[in-house]
Amino acid sequence: MSNQLIKIQNLKTYFNTEDGVVPAVDGVSFTINEGETLGIVGESGCGKSVTALSLLRLIPQPPGKIVAGNVFLRDVDLLTLSKAEMRKIRGNEIAMIFQEPMTSLNPVFKVGDQISEAIRLHQGLDKRAAWQKSVEVLASVGIPSPQSRVNDYPHQMSGGMRQRVMIAMAISCNPSLLIADEPSTALDVTIQAQILDLMRQLQRELRMAILLITHDLGVIAEMAHNVAVMYAGLIVESAEVTQIFDRPLHPYTKGLLNSIPKLVGGGERLTAIEGVVPDPAHLPPGCRFEPRCKYAVEQCKQEIPPPEYFEPEHLVRCFEARKFLSITPD
Repeated sequence: MSNQLIKIQNLKTYFNTEDGVVPAVDGVSFTINEGETLGIVGESGCGKSVTALSLLRLIPQPPGKIVAGNVFLRDVDLLTLSKAEMRKIRGNEIAMIFQEPMTSLNPVFKVGDQISEAIRLHQGLDKRAAWQKSVEVLASVGIPSPQSRVNDYPHQMSGGMRQRVMIAMAISCNPSLLIADEPSTALDVTIQAQILDLMRQLQRELRMAILLITHDLGVIAEMAHNVAVMYAGLIVESAEVTQIFDRPLHPYTKGLLNSIPKLVGGGERLTAIEGVVPDPAHLPPGCRFEPRCKYAVEQCKQEIPPPEYFEPEHLVRCFEARKFLSITPD
């Protein structure tokens, strides 16, 4: 059994807007064990990225604020650390790959300078040693001729190579946790497969935990050990990846799985989830998925379902979930 690395308890991150207070993350809890991958999946705006930024304490204040909860890295609550202590954690113990590398890489600095800066900051190496390690990490992520490419600027690289540079920066200090926010969304299918293979390889070699944020259930099936499904700021279902795919117990999870294109029976229309995600500033009083749910009952309109465990480690927020235990999956 792996040791627990990250434990998030009742995390709440709110934003003050002109329309009112937006509970972007509204009571999220989960754990990540050493060497394992937790996938967070959900539609755009459900709170996936805000959860990750909260973990790193990168929420812009104002308008955002972490108003409640705990974020434990092993036994240390990151929310209690000073700014200086938190800077020692970021990029060292916890690193992040952002969705679009061109917005994360500085266009006026060579990639070698950007990688070696983090190495010098966290590992205390001199400039020459840090530059050499930059070459080594570029080689480790599969960039050809790393001795010369280390002198390139971001615009001189393809999208796939820029994403590899971002991964190189993230792993340069051997982090315990790698947060990957849609790491392959902007890439073509072939490059996407290469990036995911690279992440799996590095995870095995470095014994690194991964928090994988995506809307792609195919990536989740391929990469994750455990899955958390988010909707409107809440985790509505979480379990091992096989349980989620074989026996989904929340109507939203069932809808996501039914919307995946199928190769068999060509010509069939995709099954869409009717309705739209609620306005985060004007959420329904009960279950947040109730306006779109064909299984909703009167109680769903009045109360937010509490988290409940059904099968081992299978958490669901749904008053009607119990009926799905005896129903063959769609």
